Amino acid sequence: MLQYQPGHQVIVIKLSPQREEKIRYTGHIVEHLTHGVVLQASWTLPMRDLGYTRFEPQDQFREYYYTDRWFNIFAISSAIGMHKGWYCNITEPAQLDRDYIQQVDLLLDVWVNPAGKPLLLDEDEFAIATATTLSQRQHLGARQGLQMLLQMLETRQEVFSSLAH
Repeated sequence: MLQYQPGHQVIVIKLSPQREEKIRYTGHIVEHLTHGVVLQASWTLPMRDLGYTRFEPQDQFREYYYTDRWFNIFAISSAIGMHKGWYCNITEPAQLDRDYIQQVDLLLDVWVNPAGKPLLLDEDEFAIATATTLSQRQHLGARQGLQMLLQMLETRQEVFSSLAH
């Protein structure tokens, strides 16, 4: 696997299921995982109220990208370090390159609040995409990724290990 120097800046590129670019931003590599990387990024857009949480300027995102899993996980803290929760995107496995991380978003997301309670998001959007635009491989990978993510949460593994049982 590609090895980055700690602090190396990369561009994160989020693609639609049709591989059209949806967003791009920069982050810095913090750590290597066996099958992925962790990077640090800051929220630089205006405040976004999602109902269950708010993304605010200077919020800190510790982002976990995996080359062998169908999701990523963003641990989100306020600018002063208060943990807000985890935003989890169901995606194709990450593609890592020297200067970028690219991932195809499969439209299904999970918000996990600081107490560890999950909220499944965008199920309607995912159902429509499954019927119209997602390949069978993408649909099955998304379902597998969701199951694995929820199992990690339930058993308090890896990024969720700080939660009380």
